[in-house]
Amino acid sequence: MSKRALRATLQVTKALADAQRIRILMLLATGELCVCQVVEVLGLAPSTVSKHLSILTAAELVEMRKEGRWAYYRLSASTTTAPARPAWEWIKAALKSDDQILADRRKLKAVMACDPEELCRRQRPRSERTT
Repeated sequence: MSKRALRATLQVTKALADAQRIRILMLLATGELCVCQVVEVLGLAPSTVSKHLSILTAAELVEMRKEGRWAYYRLSASTTTAPARPAWEWIKAALKSDDQILADRRKLKAVMACDPEELCRRQRPRSERTT
């Protein structure tokens, strides 16, 4: 195994070694999401979600695109190809009936019905909100 392959494998395993990051991946399995939507489902601080997304991006498990001030994330092609594919397939199979994952998906349906701009507005600190 080359140093590059070892480093990539370690980044993937590090990324997969956290419950919140697994929850994010399972949310993204449904499609592309705005950061504010992920924040709303997980109930975590935006900075915490951003850190998790940064780790997932470094491991090349997710990709980000910007659209104006919005950041959208989706599963990357490498999540569904080697070397991450076997781990991803195992995670999906192992968690398809998990109570937390099912609850996250139900909450995501409600969040998807909300205006992303309103979600963002609610998540900003009071000092940044305009009235």
